[in-house]
Amino acid sequence: MIHTRPFHAYLDGLHLITIILPVDDYKGQEQHFFLEAPDELILLEVIETIHMDQYVKYSCRTSMMPEFGVQHIVTDERGMRTDLQMGAVIRSQEFDDLFYYNGKDLGSFYTSASTAFHLWAPTATEVFVKIKKTESSKVDYYQMQRTDKGVYRLKADGDFDGAFYQYKLRVNKTWQEAVDPYAQSVSLHSEWARVVDQNKCKVPRHDLPPLSSPLDAIIYEASIRDFSIHPDSGMKQKGTYLALTEKEAAGRYHQKTGIAYLKELGITHLELLPFNDFFGVSDNLPRASYNWGYNPLYFNVPEGSYSTDPSDAYCRIVELKTMVEELHKEGIRVIMDVVYNHVYIRETSAFERIVPGYFFRHDHHGRPSNGTGVGNDFASERRMARKFILDSLEYWLTAYNVDGFRFDLMGILDVRTMNEAKALVRAIKSDTILLGEGWDLNTPLPKEDKANIHNQGKLAGIAQFNDWFRDAIKGSTFNLYDLGYALGRETLCQDAFQVAAGSVGLKGHAGLFNEPDQTINYVESHDNYTMWDKLEACFPGESEKNKKRQRLATSMVLMAQGIPFLHSGQEFFRTKHGVENSYASSDEINQLDWNRLEDNRENVEYIKGMIAIRKSHQAFRLRDADSIRRHLVKCSGDHGPLIMLFGNVQSYGEWLEILLVFHPFDEKARIALPKRSSAWKIIADSTQAGTTVLGEAEDFLDAEPISCYICVR
Repeated sequence: MIHTRPFHAYLDGLHLITIILPVDDYKGQEQHFFLEAPDELILLEVIETIHMDQYVKYSCRTSMMPEFGVQHIVTDERGMRTDLQMGAVIRSQEFDDLFYYNGKDLGSFYTSASTAFHLWAPTATEVFVKIKKTESSKVDYYQMQRTDKGVYRLKADGDFDGAFYQYKLRVNKTWQEAVDPYAQSVSLHSEWARVVDQNKCKVPRHDLPPLSSPLDAIIYEASIRDFSIHPDSGMKQKGTYLALTEKEAAGRYHQKTGIAYLKELGITHLELLPFNDFFGVSDNLPRASYNWGYNPLYFNVPEGSYSTDPSDAYCRIVELKTMVEELHKEGIRVIMDVVYNHVYIRETSAFERIVPGYFFRHDHHGRPSNGTGVGNDFASERRMARKFILDSLEYWLTAYNVDGFRFDLMGILDVRTMNEAKALVRAIKSDTILLGEGWDLNTPLPKEDKANIHNQGKLAGIAQFNDWFRDAIKGSTFNLYDLGYALGRETLCQDAFQVAAGSVGLKGHAGLFNEPDQTINYVESHDNYTMWDKLEACFPGESEKNKKRQRLATSMVLMAQGIPFLHSGQEFFRTKHGVENSYASSDEINQLDWNRLEDNRENVEYIKGMIAIRKSHQAFRLRDADSIRRHLVKCSGDHGPLIMLFGNVQSYGEWLEILLVFHPFDEKARIALPKRSSAWKIIADSTQAGTTVLGEAEDFLDAEPISCYICVR
């Protein structure tokens, strides 16, 4: 039997009830409303009446705050009754403060004798745990008890190792089923959470010596699937966590691939596209579809399609932990791409089903906001939403021993959340790197609270992708044919100098960041066209010159002050065959073609040499803006080659002075060198780079077209 409500009543504040009367039935003539209490009817004070086309809206004040977790009834003067539904109260500061729970015990906790289940559901009136011990066994229902701060608890006696569970709860007279948002393992296709014994999840840890500064990092971005899936990748367990544990992988030409290649290249951090549980790829038929992973389902669960047995409760956990530790053994740290800014589908997410309306941002009309462009914005400013993010970061850091987090669409999140995240992770692991996309997005947060690039002054120690660097060196991401300085646009010479100097502002120019550890310098990432595809579109038929242009741009990334970021395969001219947004394209489009490594071995060796140069002298990694201003000067005009001189840097390494020359033009150039008592030693020229001296120059340097030179003395 379907019960219809004669009118609607919503709790919009702790003492505010909004009543919506249909005009057709009531003519908008009601004068009195009551909240039913156990022993009396409490008269509601009407404080505002608004007439609409089909409804009349009454805002009423109640002297008694309705008790949460209990179903309440509102009655009108004619004796018609309706249930009091949870309304905008859950997005109020008062609700946030009343129900904030700071415990560390949300989720399920296993022992062989019993398993405890704890769920934050303050607006629910009844909650059950549904449990089945095997996939095919019957489902048992266990009623949970409501406790302080709206946390429901149950201790289920028995051995529930690997058991499947869901929550069933009633909110606003509606029953919903949801997987635990704190789940650490899920069933095949993520339909049930699973209980896990943490003793079965242990993998020996290999901790690296602390990194002295984020500026010492060289970040290399890859997808687990793209990195290993190519037929000639040399990795046997293609598309899985275990592919990144294979240390003897070799390609068609017997060249090192996989983890051995990364170690030889010299990068310090491998940033992996999302590997928490996501929608878009079948767990047991992973080759049937493709997705980068930006459709998050369960934030604390490893993605099943990357495991060798996603139906096993422990396989994905152990294999992911093994991958992290095997990378650590090779000196490579792991940065996790996290997507806390949205969920795959708001309406069906565990967050929305458990506490409807709380975890997502709404505009002033009460409609879900969409700054992410995917239908929902996670409300990180709410205390339990922020807590979830912080708890999740702590879990990944402690359970999986990751070394950093890259925040997708960080501009959706709020400043306080990001600063609390920084304090939390660095208290656990002091050299944890935090970086994010600080784009200014249209989400209903006050502009001063958004964790975006405009508020970098409030986000010290958190790096952001530098679109000024990207566009000045490569050209606009959003205009395929726009050319940056490395592509020959000499009017951007001054911009190129500023971004190469850390974007902190030199010689009277405004900076983008206060300090160099806030800038992620890049010209290519998984998003948008690869640089090679852009170059081939802008300069068709000029492949050899395009290789020089890309080599120059990549060298500028590695030699600039700040944190360098490389897209996997950038060093051997990765192509996505002209596809710009390949998040759901095929493996043929997204895969890393390891044959291009051997075809472009000379360029790979050059980039490897540039990485070695960067590591060899701290002048390329100056720790603060004042040091950059003190040691770095521009020795060229605002047109032509860019010449940068580091002076008095002997305290940072073996060289007293370093001269960088970036020459992006088609003709040879004669570069006048600063006169010194001894010759300049060349360690990088148009074809070679490294710490070995290649030659000397005194008064002039004859630069080849489209080239980079580094001279030291």
